[in-house]
Amino acid sequence: MAYVISDACISCGSCADACPVGAISQGDDHYVINADACLDCGSCADTCPMSAISQG
Repeated sequence: MAYVISDACISCGSCADACPVGAISQGDDHYVINADACLDCGSCADTCPMSAISQG
């Protein structure tokens, strides 16, 4: 199951930098994860300073 980013995201970009497959991009309100590209590795969740990323 792909990871998701909640509204707690502050758009710092650390998750996008940590994603090994580039599945994270800036959305309208905060960063979003492309579920089809997500590897479920958890790298993004480990680097998020706001703990805004969890398994969907």
